[in-house]
Amino acid sequence: MKRFSDATVLVTGASRGLGRAIAVAFASEGAFVFIGHRVNTAKATETLELVRSAGGEGAIVAFDVTDAAKVDEAVSWMLLARPGLDVVVNNAGLSRDEPFAVMQRETWREVIATNLDGTFNVCRAVARPMMGKKRGAIVNVASIAAQRASVGQVNYAAAKGGVLSLTQSLAAELAPKGVRVNAVVPGMCAAGMVEALDRRIVESRRALVPLGRLGTAEELARAVLFLASEDAAYVVGQALVVDGGLTL
Repeated sequence: MKRFSDATVLVTGASRGLGRAIAVAFASEGAFVFIGHRVNTAKATETLELVRSAGGEGAIVAFDVTDAAKVDEAVSWMLLARPGLDVVVNNAGLSRDEPFAVMQRETWREVIATNLDGTFNVCRAVARPMMGKKRGAIVNVASIAAQRASVGQVNYAAAKGGVLSLTQSLAAELAPKGVRVNAVVPGMCAAGMVEALDRRIVESRRALVPLGRLGTAEELARAVLFLASEDAAYVVGQALVVDGGLTL
């Protein structure tokens, strides 16, 4: 039997990259997947087609995670369309790398608003419905930038460090209500933001990975599915690092 048959899953930032891989992985395990995205409807539609090709079903839902009112509105719509949300993956994020000495306040705010405030907004909107059903799983996507120095990414590192702290405290608060909260911590994966990096930077970092290669979006997706599944029923407030050994 598929692990997520009859389950309803929301994946934010699912129009491409890691989010798309996560959405397709849940679909392959029988889930109905809400494909959260902000503006790129064409890419979100491509993800929906892949979800259906993988044997699942889904729907596209557009909202900006930085807008709390829009998040609440989107979650209310999803709860009307389906019996409830069983799994929520907070994957929406962005980076705006700049040396700290010249980092613009707007750059700082944009990264914090999307990566940290966005995670808060979605968690807040889904917590009560999940608590009402006394079950649910939330998986937040962090980054190894939160665990080791990342030059030029003070804003991104701070935001993802906040996501890890949020995950731990929220997990302790919601676990007694039947809702598990965990985080996955990607390293250098050949998808998403890494694709936009200078190849020389990517190669220099790849050389530091004990496994000798970049990770794949599918490998990260499998870690997310584990944390969301009953296989991790006793896993609460953890940060599962998927980095090929880079942070050892």
